Amino acid sequence: MIALIQRVTRASVVVGDETVAEIGSGILALVGVERGDSEAQASRLGERILGYRIFADDAGKMNRSLKDAGGALLAVPQFTLVADTSSGTRPGFSSGAAPDEGRRLFEHFVAHLKKIHAPVAAGRFGAHMSVALVNDGPVTFWLQVK
Repeated sequence: MIALIQRVTRASVVVGDETVAEIGSGILALVGVERGDSEAQASRLGERILGYRIFADDAGKMNRSLKDAGGALLAVPQFTLVADTSSGTRPGFSSGAAPDEGRRLFEHFVAHLKKIHAPVAAGRFGAHMSVALVNDGPVTFWLQVK
């Protein structure tokens, strides 16, 4: 599983005319599910995101995690993160999980996070979403669990 995480001052997801999720200060995680990923990997990725130290301590160093900072998490499913872009001008998606499996693992990821951290919000799997964010820093990291 792959997550592109961004430290944000706020973020939201809109589907059609409906705001389906929004957070204040915290992390926006764009999440991609690869073929062969498991629930254990989904849980581990969630725990890495919660524990990743990207928030400033009193000295201004990135030494605090989302849990330490008390921030929110917004998880957004994004299958394009698993694209093969190694050649040509069109991405390939053969390494991505099948839609049903991707949905199941994304939902497991969100449910696991909700058990161990609050608040957690999520985008809508399979929907055309408009994602708005204010990246704080900017701070952006790529996390992958094999």
